[in-house]
Amino acid sequence: MFGNSEKKGSFFERLKEGLSKTKQSLVRNVDQVLFGERQIDRDLFEEMEEMLITADVGPAFASELIDEMKVIAKRSDLNSPAVLRKIMRDNIHFILKQREAPLDIPKNGLFTVMVVGVNGTGKTTTIGKIANEFKGRGHSVMLAAADTFRAAAIEQLEVWGERVGIPVIKQKMGADPSAVVFDAVQAARARGINALIIDTAGRLHTQVNLMEELKKVKRIMGREFPGSPHEVLLVLDATTGQNAVNQAKMFNESIGVTGLVLTKLDGTAKGGIIIRLAKEFDIPIRYIGIGEKMDDLRPFDSAEFVDALME
Repeated sequence: MFGNSEKKGSFFERLKEGLSKTKQSLVRNVDQVLFGERQIDRDLFEEMEEMLITADVGPAFASELIDEMKVIAKRSDLNSPAVLRKIMRDNIHFILKQREAPLDIPKNGLFTVMVVGVNGTGKTTTIGKIANEFKGRGHSVMLAAADTFRAAAIEQLEVWGERVGIPVIKQKMGADPSAVVFDAVQAARARGINALIIDTAGRLHTQVNLMEELKKVKRIMGREFPGSPHEVLLVLDATTGQNAVNQAKMFNESIGVTGLVLTKLDGTAKGGIIIRLAKEFDIPIRYIGIGEKMDDLRPFDSAEFVDALME
């Protein structure tokens, strides 16, 4: 999936660099709290909890982590700041590991992916990169431009289709998105395509209309090809912090989300939001993105992520 070890190594270095702002806001702040032979007492725990919440990991994770540290402290096993750091690292990895689930699709038959998310999260670019990854794994792929409200969205998807060398099903701007999806499902089945990835609209200023429209697209897919969509992939922008949590809640409650993609981790100090998302939602994290290059979107690897964050 990753190619050779050199490519994987270079991605790890880019991931470390991309997470540097998050590391500054989370890990280095912890180090400053624990600086020197600091006494491990209530003041220290309160300071750490406040710092964790500020780093966007979420109050639930922060509270549970501090509670665990307090229990260990009572057993007198918490005798150095290094132990605190290890507890934090182990807890972050434990939570993220539970949500680590790469998107594996069968070689035979049609697998449909409905990609959702608000405008500006990098949704269409993410679709192009995932399509490229699927193709690299030996799958035949087709894209569908069901965001018919923005001419730019249709054009952008066409550019990605040409770049990756895969067909794009589209209609004119303003067409019914469900009609595009109908055409795409029929075409994918007729051509024996392995993976159909559908781009959808993300205009948040009309939330109710948007969600009703997405529900309709989902219904049409299920009607034309029972069991589809097989994956509803939500693309979230890590730089938005708390807004990413709100969006996950809104989309999951409205249409049901089966996988998350977290983009723009390279440009934010709010990367701790991935911990909060993993803690608060029982939804697999499929991919993370750390830049604009084709291979800057990768299947989520919790151990690699924690190593890059904590080293």
